[in-house]
Amino acid sequence: MTTIYSLSQLGWSPFFQQQLSLEECTQYLPARVIAQHRSHLELYSEQGQRRLPHTSKIPALTVGDWVLLHEDGTFYRLLERLSRFSRKASGSKVSEQLIASNIDTVFITTSLNQDFSLNRIERYLALIKEAGADAVVVLTKPDLCDDPGSYLQQVQALDPLLMVEVVNGLDVSSAKVLLPWCRSGNSVAVLGSSGVGKSTLVNALLGESTQQTAAARSADDKGRHTTTSRTLHLMPGGGVLLDTPGMRELQLTDCEAGLEEAFADISALIEQCRYSDCQHNSEPGCAVQSALKASQIDQRRLSNYLKLMREQAHNSASLAEKREKDRALGRFYRSVQNESRKRKKGS
Repeated sequence: MTTIYSLSQLGWSPFFQQQLSLEECTQYLPARVIAQHRSHLELYSEQGQRRLPHTSKIPALTVGDWVLLHEDGTFYRLLERLSRFSRKASGSKVSEQLIASNIDTVFITTSLNQDFSLNRIERYLALIKEAGADAVVVLTKPDLCDDPGSYLQQVQALDPLLMVEVVNGLDVSSAKVLLPWCRSGNSVAVLGSSGVGKSTLVNALLGESTQQTAAARSADDKGRHTTTSRTLHLMPGGGVLLDTPGMRELQLTDCEAGLEEAFADISALIEQCRYSDCQHNSEPGCAVQSALKASQIDQRRLSNYLKLMREQAHNSASLAEKREKDRALGRFYRSVQNESRKRKKGS
């Protein structure tokens, strides 16, 4: 039996509708990418589930993308993204990896044990703000610490307007505090390291055991991978939920604006520095160092900001260099092909 999905169930909004011409509204089928596989993509549409094979004629797509299909189910075009999440590919490879798109809200999930890291939360916040989505920090496994409130205060101190919730994923009623972000038409994603309780949280939000779960290693609280791919799920309340594998490495790239927004307090101070090229170390008139000495900001946060700025600048430059090399190589191939055609015509 074919399951039929309404566009609103899948997260369709006026943002996407306004991109369609009158002809496209009648002749093409909107569909959303719900899972990625090595050979194909899975999509949901008003005509049920579809498969779209990977081909060279299709642009790089990711989970959450909206596309238009021909009547025969083949690809027509990709719709503009409401939000776009990417990172530098893990390891030494110089390339960009798409994570997801068209997400409205991201649950940054971190457990209240040895996994807890303000530096990592700030890294996620920069990524989310650069992508154009809203963030909610979800503190999981409160049963593993004596004072969950102290952790909540540490996260809240990063930004008084940041939404922070303490949730025990094993208690379905505890997860209800997240339901306002899971309303109909809204797309949410769960991000975090392995073993922080993402899959348990996903199961609580979906009201069923969709994702396998596993306990963290007792020796060091390090997580085990239980989610192996990015997949969209339809929630009982009408929202769409994206679960992602735990990311041990999240290298930022092209993320300067996101960092400035995530570290708005430091960014505001930088604008007050005497010199525009101030390195915020020992330069005269450095507003950042003055604030540090006055305990208006702390050394950990400043160090993390400077580290992330250097990281994204390095990765952005590396990717830009690779893109230019690829373009130059493409121009060379085209010139060789053109020269070959001219010779054939002349012979």
